[in-house]
Amino acid sequence: MSEALVPDAQAVKQPETPKLLQILGPGLITGASDDDPSGIATYSQTGAQYGYQLGWILLFTWPLMCAIQEISARVGRVTGKGLAGVIRQNYSKPILYTLVSLLLLANTINIGADLGAMAAALNLLVGGPTLLYVAVFAVASVLLEVFVRYSRYVSVLKWLTLSLFAYVGTAFVVEVPWGTVAYSLIVPKITLDVGFLTVIVAVLGTTISPYLFFWQASEEVEEIKESEEAKPLKRAPEQAEPEFHRIRVDTYLGMALSNAVALFIVITTAATLNAHGVTDIQTSAQAAEALRPIAGPFVFLVFALGIIGTGLLALPVLAGSAAYAVGETFGWRVGLGHRPGRAMQFYMTIAVATGIGALLNFTPLDPFKALFWSAVINGVVAAPLMMLIMHLASRKASMGRFTLSLPLKLVGWVATAVMGLAAVGMLATMGA
Repeated sequence: MSEALVPDAQAVKQPETPKLLQILGPGLITGASDDDPSGIATYSQTGAQYGYQLGWILLFTWPLMCAIQEISARVGRVTGKGLAGVIRQNYSKPILYTLVSLLLLANTINIGADLGAMAAALNLLVGGPTLLYVAVFAVASVLLEVFVRYSRYVSVLKWLTLSLFAYVGTAFVVEVPWGTVAYSLIVPKITLDVGFLTVIVAVLGTTISPYLFFWQASEEVEEIKESEEAKPLKRAPEQAEPEFHRIRVDTYLGMALSNAVALFIVITTAATLNAHGVTDIQTSAQAAEALRPIAGPFVFLVFALGIIGTGLLALPVLAGSAAYAVGETFGWRVGLGHRPGRAMQFYMTIAVATGIGALLNFTPLDPFKALFWSAVINGVVAAPLMMLIMHLASRKASMGRFTLSLPLKLVGWVATAVMGLAAVGMLATMGA
């Protein structure tokens, strides 16, 4: 584990058996950032429209998320490069430029939608000018990401993951038929209509998103840079066993937290909104507002505060993953561990992506439609990107002796196939 997460790393040696809080890092933050305000909107729509029927999809996607995120992390830890850097070495520039351009576009739109949702949630809580809140959240996020030391910033992001438990708490405040919930998880109910399939595709696209692959791989590279002892595993194979164990624990727990929170959002909105006939929810702020008269002011307050907390966690991941991808594509110096003056282009990408996302809220553009197109782009990018990741991680030329084991390879390809089918389904439902 990186010594950067241990105070006074020069004086304190890494323990042979790291504590859980030391192990948790890139995987925890990646998983938690998946439940951003846009994701909350998707899960709220799911619960409001279909009640408890689709909770099973969050159990189904957990091993798929774990596999592709673990593989992404392994690529970063083994090679010492982020995904864009490895793709750059192994594939043609048109492929790389296309994937990274679409990622940058989708992330920028997503940043805008999350900023809008955070501002709307704060407006619901205290009133005031929503657009001013958009600007404040955007500026604060950029300043923290640029000027706070990486190790300290990571610890801040870890603590922000606690905001997700707001959604666990709300499910136990409202009246939930837990027997019905358990039955729906064990016995999936599938309806072959356009609306149902669209929601399934939306949930898949929300839980398995390209920006998460780039972020976790790049954060593994950051962990190497922050520790004097750590090296890419291709150069230091003796470090492989404990590092792969750390990655697995970190990733599996991070993805479990992500999907558990998503499930509780579905349960809460099913028990309140769906049960009272409120099914037309398009944003997370609408979900919070709709909860107020049904579930009471406390649930409304916790739900709204959770939107702000998760947004603060997701914004740096969205902007950072875009900056890593763009920077590695063009061979810039990248990394949150660098001072601003040593990685100017990297930090400028973070600022520009966040700034453009914020400006989208000042235009007549419908944020819900923008978010829909962001999901479409992510859905189109995910499957081919996953194919590249699987191919890279299976080649000795890329991974040396650390190519994928058969079980991990099988689950990774299943995840890739599922996302490919989801993309086909999404395009089919769009034309229906």
